[in-house]
Amino acid sequence: MQKRKIGNTGLEVSALGLGCMGMNHSYVPFPEKKDMISLIRKAVEKGVNFFDTAEIYGPFINEELVGEALQPFRREVVIATKFGFGYASEDGIKYRSIGVDSSPGNIKKSVEGSLKRLRTEVIDLYYQHRVDPNVPIEEVAGVVKDLIKEGKVKHFGLSEAGVQTIRRAHAVQKVAALQSEYSMWYRKPETEVIPTLEELGIGFVPFSPLGKGFLTGKLNENKSFDSSDIRNIIPRFTQESMKANQGLVDLLTIIARQMKVTPAQIALAWLLAQKPWIVPIPGTTKLNRLDENIGAASTSLTSEDLKNINSALDKIKVIGDRYPEALEKTTGL
Repeated sequence: MQKRKIGNTGLEVSALGLGCMGMNHSYVPFPEKKDMISLIRKAVEKGVNFFDTAEIYGPFINEELVGEALQPFRREVVIATKFGFGYASEDGIKYRSIGVDSSPGNIKKSVEGSLKRLRTEVIDLYYQHRVDPNVPIEEVAGVVKDLIKEGKVKHFGLSEAGVQTIRRAHAVQKVAALQSEYSMWYRKPETEVIPTLEELGIGFVPFSPLGKGFLTGKLNENKSFDSSDIRNIIPRFTQESMKANQGLVDLLTIIARQMKVTPAQIALAWLLAQKPWIVPIPGTTKLNRLDENIGAASTSLTSEDLKNINSALDKIKVIGDRYPEALEKTTGL
């Protein structure tokens, strides 16, 4: 697979990464651990070298999964994880998040836990998972700067941060990448975020590049999710919203048929064509979907293709918020 450089940091990764969250967080039912270890290793064999996790996924068990799966390939891969939440446990075994916490002490505690679970001596890319309104971003960047000096972290990243936060953090410690939602059905980053990243030389790592599955064309208003699936609380996944947004999937399907690829591959190719420093991280728990996603890296869109697609997208109004109001407030956008 082709490689891309994330921003001006020299950090080089495969054009598509693998988001590992759904392997045991948010999208139930979860597959067997052994099957996910096998899938991650298959991804490495197929040229993927960029893997995304976070301590809150589980909590903790996703990092353990990724660490075990990638241990034999550690020198060949780039691992990104995230800090920024506090946790509580009632029994010392099961943990739950108790909200954002980017206090210096918690960051230092988090990095030690992540290093252990990931079975590594250094974290390649360490994101603040969500902006903490109680801790100045300059202080957070300063702590990560120290971790980089100590050799525990290579690069600093932010997730779901607004442009002013990005600028303030970057002034203290160079930000290598921003991870935020971006896809054909969530284009808000195009207004301010992407121009700011280009100006500062920061890479962009879009999560949910397939709209949490909606852009694959495999979901419609008749789809029912497991009671614990996060999509049950997302306004865009109500029956009414999915029916109203079907026009976007119809557009993708038409383009895909013309190019003899799949809607998912068009959605990913569209993202890759936006900027050479954008690296989407589609997640999957299925080998056939892994192959399909990887195929997007060789699906080329010309400038004329992009112009026509964007013109059509501009005419489609997406219905429904991407998060419930309370969850949206935890982002910095």
